[in-house]
Amino acid sequence: MLKIAFHPIYRHHIPEGHRFPMEKYELLPQQLLYEGTCNEDNFFQPEEPNDKHILAVHTPEYYYDLINLTLNQRAARKIGFPLSRNLIKREVIIADGTIKASEFALKYGIGMNISGGTHHAFTDRGEAFCLLHDQAIAARYLQSNGLAKKILIVDLDVHQGNGTAEIFRTDTSVFTFSMHGKNNYPFEKEKSDLDIELENNTDDKTYLKLLKATLPKLIEEQQPDFIYYLSGVDVLASDKLGQISLSIDGCKSRDRFVLGQCKQNQIPVMCSMGGAYSRDIKNIITAHANTFRLAQDIYF
Repeated sequence: MLKIAFHPIYRHHIPEGHRFPMEKYELLPQQLLYEGTCNEDNFFQPEEPNDKHILAVHTPEYYYDLINLTLNQRAARKIGFPLSRNLIKREVIIADGTIKASEFALKYGIGMNISGGTHHAFTDRGEAFCLLHDQAIAARYLQSNGLAKKILIVDLDVHQGNGTAEIFRTDTSVFTFSMHGKNNYPFEKEKSDLDIELENNTDDKTYLKLLKATLPKLIEEQQPDFIYYLSGVDVLASDKLGQISLSIDGCKSRDRFVLGQCKQNQIPVMCSMGGAYSRDIKNIITAHANTFRLAQDIYF
């Protein structure tokens, strides 16, 4: 059974002025239920994880300054959200959703989180609306519990996973792959194990050709026993913060290929949703919903 992390807190505690496109956290589950892609049994509610799982990735100084609201002003400004205890609780619960979805992936082949993909969070700081790195926390959780040895992170958000690259820079047990817009944020990029930089207005054909030439080879070379997939839909041509020109069908083909490769190679995969900033919320919901529809079609 497809299991999806969702908590009511996902759609709450977003500061005024930042709520679009955060409506997706309410509308996406509703759409999946309405159309029959999912039922209530597909969703599970994460909780607050043990601090030790977060501290396996983030420094105590940063984490405790964050939860105590004692970050200095410069560090808080880089995050982009006005900080509050409820906002931080929301991020902690998102991380637990990714941990538990990873466990479900081991059982069913795939697990998903309606939220997550906070790949701009570093070991010692947050930035760009990312406070804690959910996939890194879950990856370390799997490894520390002997549930995975070699992990591949496939980040296809339009923005480079700079926090991911920094966290795992010297860790050969986690291979970081980011395929992103060359001219998008972050403008000073970190070095992933493999970065593919895309020119502005990269179309479906060019994008998919690059992905299909890269991912199977990467899986063959790295032999991961677990994959994290960051399936941001800010690669759409309609995205106001992205500079890539994928159609909704092209984005769906991307997801079909990634999930198909995981299934074909019998590698459990956990999906976090990542970014989406199209002006029309319908585009966001359609593109994100396609990822869940494909998960049902391919795995169940």
